[in-house]
Amino acid sequence: MSLKVDIKSAAGKVTGSIDLPSEIFDVQTNVPLIHQVVVAQLAAARAGTAKTKNRGEVSGSGKKPFNQKGTGRARQGSIRAPLQRHGGVSHGPVPRSYDQRTPKKMIAAALKGVLSDRQREDRIHVIDAVVESPTTKAAISAVRQFSDRKNVLVVLARTEDTAWRSLRNADDMHLIVNDQLNAYDVLVSDDIVFTETAIREFITGSNKSATAVARESEVEVSA
Repeated sequence: MSLKVDIKSAAGKVTGSIDLPSEIFDVQTNVPLIHQVVVAQLAAARAGTAKTKNRGEVSGSGKKPFNQKGTGRARQGSIRAPLQRHGGVSHGPVPRSYDQRTPKKMIAAALKGVLSDRQREDRIHVIDAVVESPTTKAAISAVRQFSDRKNVLVVLARTEDTAWRSLRNADDMHLIVNDQLNAYDVLVSDDIVFTETAIREFITGSNKSATAVARESEVEVSA
């Protein structure tokens, strides 16, 4: 079963249609799975470089700040202790990795789930070409014919350099190439506009990935 979506020109005229495979654009949306994949993606984007110095790393003498007895104050052994001014930090952050293990099948399933959700709401659109020559005004007008919602995701092919240069300064549009499409970017966008080249390459790439994953599963089972 396939879903037909009209292909429009930059002027708004229907120039044809494209079949969207139901195994990508009409699958069940698994909300917990999507949540897990998105959380893992955002966690992996964290730098994990926060660092504070402990009492052994801050500069300062090892001398006692004052006598052990006779001052009426609590005893202190070093000016580098956490209780002292400019002392070390206790239990502070250290560099670490926030990466979470996310299998390829889960990532692919999450992407298909969010794409299917957008397709069921008629928020996936296809344009034959954004612009023929670099012009930001015409490019924005061509994309905005599909939606006036706030956040629009524009999916381009790597060869569409003219469209990329025309739209890269648009504040309310996020550009991405078809082989980097992910669940998070789709989820935070109100509408997704594919160029015809980009969506055909995306469908072809998804089919190849599914075949590769199936072969890996067969190898694991036979082993």
